[in-house]
Amino acid sequence: MNVHATPQRTPAETALIEAFGERLGLLPGDSEVMVQRDGAIEMIKAGFPTRRIESWHYTDLRRLLGKVPEFDATASVRAPDPILEGSGLVTLINGAISGKPSLAEGVSFASLAEKLTDGSAAAELKTYGSDDTIGAINAAFVADGVSLDIAAGTELEKPVELQNLQAGGQTHVRMVVNAGAGSRAVIVERQSGEGAGLVSSVSQLTVGDGAEVTWLIIQEQPETAQHLAQFKAEIGADARLTLFIMNAGGKLVRQEVHVKVSGEGSDFQLRGVNLLSGDSHTDVTMVLDHAVPHTGSVEVVRNVVTGKAHGVFQGRINVHQVAQKTDARMACNTLLLSDDGEFSAKPELEIFADDVACGHGATVTEIHGDHLFYLMSRGITEKSARGLLVKAFVAEVIEELEDEQIVEALEARLDDWFATHG
Repeated sequence: MNVHATPQRTPAETALIEAFGERLGLLPGDSEVMVQRDGAIEMIKAGFPTRRIESWHYTDLRRLLGKVPEFDATASVRAPDPILEGSGLVTLINGAISGKPSLAEGVSFASLAEKLTDGSAAAELKTYGSDDTIGAINAAFVADGVSLDIAAGTELEKPVELQNLQAGGQTHVRMVVNAGAGSRAVIVERQSGEGAGLVSSVSQLTVGDGAEVTWLIIQEQPETAQHLAQFKAEIGADARLTLFIMNAGGKLVRQEVHVKVSGEGSDFQLRGVNLLSGDSHTDVTMVLDHAVPHTGSVEVVRNVVTGKAHGVFQGRINVHQVAQKTDARMACNTLLLSDDGEFSAKPELEIFADDVACGHGATVTEIHGDHLFYLMSRGITEKSARGLLVKAFVAEVIEELEDEQIVEALEARLDDWFATHG
């Protein structure tokens, strides 16, 4: 008989379990919500995933998740101006709605706290498997968030920015958006702060039939923060979702993307930029399900690695047996600027249909010496030359967004990052 010893709990696991007991009476929710919370904390008690769990192979959470700070509702942080001028604004500070949301006609708002209290958000707290650690942490502790409904046929002239700001301590939020049939919208999810906090953030999007949504995730946490996030979406028939992710901060970052293409004629586009520095660890893990025929997707991720940073991209595309005529392509390209930096890429295709066009690839390179010499020979300093080459490498995927205002805002953030870390 084999006896398997239960591993000793890490300080982070212990701190979260104790914090749940202390905060349970402060968390909103009816009996059904509390059942979901109890199930979530049981997953945490079972232990964080290690390298033995395939989906966490490159991010050993038991080792990497360090000290978990206590909750601190008194700390403050200044809400910044929207990234895109004129955006409607919803701001959360330390996990709670702050101020009155400013939203256009056709967009209805409710705080998640209200929906948790009346039980209408219970289903949204369900986790999807034994390795859904981020979902479990968030379901156990989330007390507030955003619920938006974009009415069918509404075309928003201005973007909506959802700000999640932390000032240290723990911050747990959910952002739930339903884009009605035929609607058009640009959503900016902004993740930033000033403290050495632990953040869990789960975003859930439903794209109705014929709708078109562009969703930007801009993650700029301080270099001491631990940021655990999920983006989950389901795309209806003849609908289009463009997801852009920029990671430019954080000590430990895990951004999961779970997308189900469930309507014929629909399309999913992912563009990602990971700007990694110091000794940070950033993991972007995607699972995409093509569940019906005649759908398409393209995923392109560009990574820039400096210092002793370690980056990860895991991308798995599942093409179901009924999903004939699927066109799915994925690429991960990495630029290493340091001998000590690392990047792990694991693109996967799991295809059960026999009439598809699918492919994937990954590359790793460094700045070519001839290119650098060419620029320097024309009077450009080495740092400026390196910056130009890095920007050219990354800007290609940014410019695919086509919207001039969005492109300028993202390139400005790229310039700021390189001025500090280049």
